[in-house]
Amino acid sequence: MALVSEFLGQLTLAYGEEPEPMYPTVTAVRDFDPIGDAARLDAALRTKGVDEQSVIDILTRRSFEQRREIAFEYERLAKKDLQTALKGALSGSLEALMLGLMKSPTHYSALELKAAVKGLGTDEETLIEIVCSRNRQEMNDIQKAYRELFKKELEKDIAGDTSGDFAKLLLALVQTERDRPSNVVDYEKINHDAKSLYDAGVNRKGTDVDVWISILTQRSAAHLQRVFDRYNSYSPYDLKESIRKEVKGDLEKSFLTLVECLENKQAYFADRLNEAMKGKSAKEKVLTRILVSRCQVDLMKIRREFKKRHGRSLYRAISEHTKGDYQKALLSLCGGDD
Repeated sequence: MALVSEFLGQLTLAYGEEPEPMYPTVTAVRDFDPIGDAARLDAALRTKGVDEQSVIDILTRRSFEQRREIAFEYERLAKKDLQTALKGALSGSLEALMLGLMKSPTHYSALELKAAVKGLGTDEETLIEIVCSRNRQEMNDIQKAYRELFKKELEKDIAGDTSGDFAKLLLALVQTERDRPSNVVDYEKINHDAKSLYDAGVNRKGTDVDVWISILTQRSAAHLQRVFDRYNSYSPYDLKESIRKEVKGDLEKSFLTLVECLENKQAYFADRLNEAMKGKSAKEKVLTRILVSRCQVDLMKIRREFKKRHGRSLYRAISEHTKGDYQKALLSLCGGDD
């Protein structure tokens, strides 16, 4: 029994969806004074021409919980809602960023998803980014927030705005519970899943997308990371190359995003930010969404991945591709140069 225990001990690993480590750039400030901050905001928003710098200094360097306290004190002082005041005083990308900071990360994601499926046309990129990058608990919280905000089910809106295998994958990610954590590596299951992925794609004519969806949405992240390694012993291509060969369009982007996030979520966001700053004008909606939603989660690690993968700091990239008060706000959320 001792030998068996020793052997099982060697196979243990942090398996499944345990709480992810936090690498924030924005944290709660010490000696927090919500009454003083509310008074400064009131003065800044009443100033002729608006004192944007003071608004940026306060709202980008406080945690969401502290911003909520400030909003409470502001309403007592100014007799009006802080978000309404921000809408009246600011405009454009700076307004969108500041209003985003006034929402909890969960509500903010729910609002972004609603905007992606609202009206004519669908913002598939936003759907893919959010749905494919959130873990099970985050997705559950977003669904609850979506229901509270819009009195609708997220699944129904996604189903009504997407179709085919793309819809199947997104709905599976929203609805499916991943395998529960285990402290033992199941090498037989890893091997079986790797071969199943190969047999459903590269090793046959046509792609059995349902098999891919089943494995990639049901298994735990740690298990899948080992499946991806094992897959290389069956296929002449790694899984991402196989995806590019087997499927196209939004389904391809979704599978690639899912695999990239399972491998290294912060690297995925670093690449998204880099892509958003490649052209002559930055994709400000993407920059805003990622920095607002990740600044209290893992933006510090995203910064490190950005520097490693793209040869320049995220701070420098933002400085080169944005301007004005919007740039100042992004740089403050970024939290420093590397």
